[in-house]
Amino acid sequence: MSMFLDTAKIQVKAGKGGDGMVAFRREKYVPNGGPWGGDGGRGGDVIFVVDEGLRTLMDFRYNRHFKAQSGEKGMTKGMHGRGAEDLIIRVPQGTTVRDAETGKVITDLIEHGQRFVVAHGGRGGRGNIRFATPKNSAPEISENGEPGQERELLLELKVLADVGLVGFPSVGKSTLLSVITSAKPKIGAYHFTTIVPNLGMVRTQSGESFAVADLPGLIEGASQGVGLGTQFLRHIERTRVILHVIDMSASEGRDPYEDYLAINKELESYNLRLMERPQIIVANKMDMPDSAENLKEFKQKLAANYDEFEELPQIFPISSLTKQGLATLLDATAELLDKTPEFLLYEESDMEDEAYYGFDEEAPAFEISRDDDATWVLSGDKLEKLFTMTNFDRDESIMKFSRQLRGMGVDEALRARGAKDGDLVRIGKFEFEFVD
Repeated sequence: MSMFLDTAKIQVKAGKGGDGMVAFRREKYVPNGGPWGGDGGRGGDVIFVVDEGLRTLMDFRYNRHFKAQSGEKGMTKGMHGRGAEDLIIRVPQGTTVRDAETGKVITDLIEHGQRFVVAHGGRGGRGNIRFATPKNSAPEISENGEPGQERELLLELKVLADVGLVGFPSVGKSTLLSVITSAKPKIGAYHFTTIVPNLGMVRTQSGESFAVADLPGLIEGASQGVGLGTQFLRHIERTRVILHVIDMSASEGRDPYEDYLAINKELESYNLRLMERPQIIVANKMDMPDSAENLKEFKQKLAANYDEFEELPQIFPISSLTKQGLATLLDATAELLDKTPEFLLYEESDMEDEAYYGFDEEAPAFEISRDDDATWVLSGDKLEKLFTMTNFDRDESIMKFSRQLRGMGVDEALRARGAKDGDLVRIGKFEFEFVD
């Protein structure tokens, strides 16, 4: 089984804020000793941190649920509870994080040490010391901690390489990578020898250096899932230059020019923007008997499909076996990289809007529906958060929650929908009677 994993679906949950405390101090001439309950601590965030030592998402194969710790409860003497430590999750460079529900890109993590908060911890609930007023100098009111953010995420690894080697299986991509870098990919005289991306660093004679990725062989129909399909096409998205490796000896019985067209068609079908990247055609296996004649025919067919004033792609005849032409190819690749800018990987429409962790003022504060058992059901982010943060062990807190519902217009809305005295109203699993 391959130890390479480039996609994963995980669930993260930030820590809940600590509950506020109801407490009183004993002090002469102060009613009930005065309020002395402190606030709860902040819940821990869930943070992704890029670790350049990781090369795969294998850590997420069996561990898919991550939960940060909750904040400490408030204490007496007005002391705040301790905030929880953040949960750090290490991911490899080149990890794209998407929201599983919307498919939008949340962040693209490419720099070593880069940090991103994917789930924010809840704030601590307020203790009764916060609710003291001249009219109510000894309140028995406290808040529960705010729930932490919970979300399902899709992680997608796209290797960080300046140059990508593409081509049909067995055209010599792995052999080329092994010759120009210190990488040791698996090499064999059969199709799909490479089943995971291999990465290596190239250093040219002039001192230039760049990263090269050898991607598993494509075949016709790959963009529709044939062969290894789109499983590894994503890894070419970050590359700035494509080296299109072609078996010019036609040892597999295929036409080199037809191979060239077929691979380009797959790249275009997968992502139109891949064709914006400059290509260098690598005519490999030039040490074989028929290669020179096939190269001549290839150039003629290529020129026939370009207009007179269009610039033809560069073609470099090489032999990975005899190392013929490699220095020239690498120098040309480095030169092309120098003048090729970074490509924007995602459009604005792909990106999630900047996160806002308050309430949407335009969104309705609550919604009313009716269950099959004739119970009125209240829902809505704002209302449900108020409910979660209400301490139902204290009568004053329950009365405060009732006043908040009335202030939001819940009573009037229920009355307008036909609710009568004694009807059951449900919020989550909590039920109470409607009093007209």
